[in-house]
Amino acid sequence: MRRLLPRLALALCALLAFSGLFALGTWQLERRAWKLALIERIDQRVHAAPTEAPGPDQWAGVDRTRDEYRRVRATGTFLHDRETLVQATTELGSGYWVLTPLRTEGGALLLVNRGFVSPQQRERAARGVQEPAGPVTVTGLLRITEPHGAFLRQNDPDAQRWYSRDVQAIARARGLGEVAPYFVDADAAAPAPPRGGMTVIVFPNNHLVYALTWYALALMVAGAAWYVVRERRRPQNDGEEARDGARD
Repeated sequence: MRRLLPRLALALCALLAFSGLFALGTWQLERRAWKLALIERIDQRVHAAPTEAPGPDQWAGVDRTRDEYRRVRATGTFLHDRETLVQATTELGSGYWVLTPLRTEGGALLLVNRGFVSPQQRERAARGVQEPAGPVTVTGLLRITEPHGAFLRQNDPDAQRWYSRDVQAIARARGLGEVAPYFVDADAAAPAPPRGGMTVIVFPNNHLVYALTWYALALMVAGAAWYVVRERRRPQNDGEEARDGARD
């Protein structure tokens, strides 16, 4: 009985470890299936024909899962004097996103990320282009607000330091009142600044690697348990063979 209890305890621990690791591997496979479906869904949205941007009567229902990266369009007039620069790092280097309020034909306000400018183009006069005046139609991707700043960097409205596109905070700082709970990443309209069409859509998908890792660990636990049991049985078997030899 004394020898049996440690073996049972070892077997139970090995079984629990194996089950837990195997379950983690299976969960990663389920996550992979979910991620592939998400990527396919977003790809369809990005390449679909634009629809009208949600108006005030639809703002409450805007949802990240259902609406983010939808192609939308909106017609209105830019309020250039209330633009906000948000720090950005892109393939062109470090600079700023230019977020400009757009007053739609229906009177609603939404923020449009018109694109990227370099630090040298921070001031509007330094961009060397004529700003769109009068009614314009903007097409782009619907993006959900980014509250609370970026990792380790909080927005500082008083100092005009913005690290994330926090729609509500920007609206308060600019005295805009009620705005859409999303912003629009504008498509590329021209090479002149701000440069639009620079949305980066990346969904890391390492779930298969993680699943194989968990499964490999589960097999290692099973193998280690079998090895320990075999080694513990060997002295007993060797002793029995020695006694049989002595009797002969």
